[in-house]
Amino acid sequence: MTMAAPPAAGRAPAAPAASFLAFDFGLRRVGVAVGNTLLRSAQPLTTVQARGEARFAAIARLVAEWRPDALVVGVPFHPDGAAHDNTRRARAFGRQLHGRFRLPVHEVDERYSTTEALAAGAGDADAAAAAIILEQFLRSLAPPDPIRDDDAAA
Repeated sequence: MTMAAPPAAGRAPAAPAASFLAFDFGLRRVGVAVGNTLLRSAQPLTTVQARGEARFAAIARLVAEWRPDALVVGVPFHPDGAAHDNTRRARAFGRQLHGRFRLPVHEVDERYSTTEALAAGAGDADAAAAAIILEQFLRSLAPPDPIRDDDAAA
């Protein structure tokens, strides 16, 4: 049996990397991406092209396969920041995800994510938009604590 070394004096152990699935919600398609806090990057995964229970069954398979710590949902707004019908729908989708999978759900303003994905030449614009949404979320997290000189000397 191996034992982990204790953290340096005065330094808390590093938080484990958290993984996420992100969603670019649409009425006909939902783009999906995966990423984590260790690499602070996201990768397009797939686009779910189903509705109703079939949509959630496909998402359940992805949740079971990737075992994320939390979910991220892109929420669209008008350019001026005003909400619209799809804002309400995306938020309802996020609540459904939380209710079904009992995972934390984070919302991200996803204005222009699909436009950005298309401009980058994405083959699957919905999954690429989900990756952009997730990378935006990962950038919003506090950066990991750098090792200070006094920690390295301990």
